[in-house]
Amino acid sequence: MDQKKHDMSRREFLRRMGIGAGSAMALMALEPLNVLAQDKKGNKPVENRMTYRVQHGSGEQISLLGFGMMRLPNNQEEVDKLVDYAIEHGVNYFDTAPMYMGGQSEVLTGNSLSRYPRDKYFVATKMSNQNRRQWNIDAAKRMYEQSFERLKVDHIDYYLLHGIGGGMDSLKGRFLDNGLLDFLLKEREAGRIKHLGFSYHGDVRDFDWLLDHNDEYHWDFVQIQMNFLDWRHASINRGGWKHDADAEYLYNKCEKLGIQCVIMEPLRGGAFGRMAKELSDQLKAVRPNDSTARWAFRWVGSYPNILTTLSGMNRMEHLVDNVQTFSPLENCTEAENQLLASIADQMAGFPTIPCTTCAYCMPCPYGVDIPGNFAYYNEAVNNHVLPLPDKTAADFDSRKQQFIDGYKKALPDEKKWARACQDCEVCLSKCPQQIRIPNQMARIVETLRNRK
Repeated sequence: MDQKKHDMSRREFLRRMGIGAGSAMALMALEPLNVLAQDKKGNKPVENRMTYRVQHGSGEQISLLGFGMMRLPNNQEEVDKLVDYAIEHGVNYFDTAPMYMGGQSEVLTGNSLSRYPRDKYFVATKMSNQNRRQWNIDAAKRMYEQSFERLKVDHIDYYLLHGIGGGMDSLKGRFLDNGLLDFLLKEREAGRIKHLGFSYHGDVRDFDWLLDHNDEYHWDFVQIQMNFLDWRHASINRGGWKHDADAEYLYNKCEKLGIQCVIMEPLRGGAFGRMAKELSDQLKAVRPNDSTARWAFRWVGSYPNILTTLSGMNRMEHLVDNVQTFSPLENCTEAENQLLASIADQMAGFPTIPCTTCAYCMPCPYGVDIPGNFAYYNEAVNNHVLPLPDKTAADFDSRKQQFIDGYKKALPDEKKWARACQDCEVCLSKCPQQIRIPNQMARIVETLRNRK
């Protein structure tokens, strides 16, 4: 379908409903579309009960569940199966980036989506020029054009400045002083970019500056990390790590400006699936059949200014479960919100490392498996193996040995252990969570060798 006709049909839909595209807030939380679609082979009817949100400017109906393509299987046939199921069940937003899987994510995504009519899906990708060598305008433009080639498209629906939050010097060097943002604004004006936004981690001054200049840039959307823990606890100081703003602040500022949010890390990198048993039991007592992931998705989706919620789904069982959660989404009740707030307060007291396993820090020049080390450490905290008690405690030796045995099992290759860290700090600028990675590695090493 011609894109102009496609957009006009949506505007006509809004007009007939009695509202303009600029007032699409009234239609943000759409009822599920109870229609029957054929699967890829045309064999059986598939009921689409997905919940949709309306994009303010265009009137596009975006599935509230978005497909994050960062950790795809490195196999085209497997990716095709996941994409087919997603599209057949109403998912139409697919998020990738040049840096994901070393560029392979865009290739796999493009190959899979290009089998469908162009108006069947919305694709998001990013300017992933975190490497200083890519700050050159020509290098950045090559990255931009390469995304079109890999994705096999003539326009990109949602394009982002990737990973804002490295400080104003980084923001100016990457996007402002070299003219790159001006170039992308012109690309939006020309229609090659339909919606322009940015994803945010880290220094809130960058976030505030870009939104405070919204009259100049007219951001179509902003991608933020939001979940029931980060809503009010992202800025707590934990193990030397300090985040500048809670998700509540980020969300509310976007909402006041009428800028819709795309949500990343709704499960906090899978941390909610590994929460302490006494916390997950509180959720099971209320909804025995619901996973912690379903609780987290329902909480996020209950907020009206959210356009879509990204989930990295590389296994069919996860995709099926998530589709069911959003088909349709059941908003959290006030009592459920209070329960999740209480659980967040309890989780905030656990001395875990705020790693979301995004693996942006990898590869380590010295071979350390940074996400693997942090994942095991957090598991030990949630299982109350850590922190170790006083050395005089009766269970000190048994808990320490439990930690050591579990560590060796989780990381059987000693070359990947924390002790291989040389404090080179190459990883620091890459971490979107601003974790002081060498400090945390030193903590793990100290725990491993702690003796009476």
